[in-house]
Amino acid sequence: MTGVAEGGQERSGQGRSAQERSAQGRSAQDRSGQDRISLVGLRAFGRHGVLPEERANGQEFVIDASLWLDLRPAATSDEVADTVNYADLAERLTQIVSGEPVNLIETLAERLVGACLEDERVTHAEITVHKPSAPIALPFTDVTVTIRRTRP
Repeated sequence: MTGVAEGGQERSGQGRSAQERSAQGRSAQDRSGQDRISLVGLRAFGRHGVLPEERANGQEFVIDASLWLDLRPAATSDEVADTVNYADLAERLTQIVSGEPVNLIETLAERLVGACLEDERVTHAEITVHKPSAPIALPFTDVTVTIRRTRP
């Protein structure tokens, strides 16, 4: 893409600021017709981690999920069958967090995002796994891993 710089000279996309490029990317994404369902702050108990005490004692994990899909069919029909049922999604994600332990929250996030993409209507999904009780000997608020995947 080209633009006009001060003095009337044309400039390429490389001359634009990161903010301009980001805004253009957002507006292109906004025009794609993709809507989003978000489930934020889902809490579930799991036994994930590399330390034996994490496996033995377990801890609470917090999950944020965003799913992109076309919500026009649901908005038109007003039927839950025409969208992703977020109550069912919450149950599925909780089962994964409470299920088979893994060493890394990166692995947990990958499993969770895969579950989000099981519904064919979802074009891409983003998962953030929060581990607020991670075994860190210094003051901290949270540890998170965010993974975004697009349907192949």
